[in-house]
Amino acid sequence: MSILLLSGSPAAPSSTGRLLDHVGDKLAALGHRYTRLNVRDLPAKALLHADFADLALKRAVDAVAEVEAIVIATPIYKASYTGLLKAFLDLLPQDGLKDKLVLPLATGGSQSHMLALDYALRPVLHALDARQVFTSIYATSQQLTWSDVSGLTVDQAIAWRVQAGVDALSAALHAQRKQPDQIFVASAQPVRLAR
Repeated sequence: MSILLLSGSPAAPSSTGRLLDHVGDKLAALGHRYTRLNVRDLPAKALLHADFADLALKRAVDAVAEVEAIVIATPIYKASYTGLLKAFLDLLPQDGLKDKLVLPLATGGSQSHMLALDYALRPVLHALDARQVFTSIYATSQQLTWSDVSGLTVDQAIAWRVQAGVDALSAALHAQRKQPDQIFVASAQPVRLAR
């Protein structure tokens, strides 16, 4: 089962990247394979000019098309996800997330930006035809502590949300393999699609 960890953070290292890695580690512990794409590593000029002839951009768009699920992570700036991530999402075809399961993550300076995921990013993910967008996970910089010795420490409330998100994504991936004509909500209860 393939998962893409998609980082829209312009900085490295970053709280966003560390949270994304943390989620990737939890998915790997459940037996899932993943690849990682950092939008900041794509050629800036090609990205901003939507140069579809650029091989790196083509590979990045293909990477999205080839996976079953995406964990998408972004810092929140000025009450929205990054322009870097927006530039990349604009490269995807109109149905670029068709049949994909998506788990959105974000980090920010305060709780006041928590709803940016639901009001800014979630509509874009649905417009790109995502099969299911799971409950967003938002963490402030105070809830994610980094130490060069011990690594990332996640506040208990966020750790619980991360585990719930990972479990829901994992269950939906397994269920999708067994019954591909159903959508699974965060509780992993099936909902039949009309035919």
